[in-house]
Amino acid sequence: MKLTHKKQGFTLVEIMIVVVIIGLLAAMAIPAFQRVRASSQDKTVLNNARQLSAAADQYFLEHGVSTVAQTELVGPGAYVKAINTAASEVYPSNFTQGVTITISNVAGVRTITFAP
Repeated sequence: MKLTHKKQGFTLVEIMIVVVIIGLLAAMAIPAFQRVRASSQDKTVLNNARQLSAAADQYFLEHGVSTVAQTELVGPGAYVKAINTAASEVYPSNFTQGVTITISNVAGVRTITFAP
């Protein structure tokens, strides 16, 4: 009788090659994911700024003033029901007709401006 041994498992070299390939794929994917995430956050912040600007314009038309506090624009009975932050951004507390809106601290590092 002849005994035959089957090769079982993977060698250390094969496992290391797989780990290196996974590392390379992750190195390419993570920056792309971060760019997409930042772009998505920026679009959300700009959309919020557009809504606040439109609400401020409506407020100006109805009340005949040129400056309004954010608390007058946002709330259950106001022009904008709620502002959902996307990246811990900070919106201005007052809005003046025709003045650029600056949203600061977007993801802790960026500032976004919106010109109405």
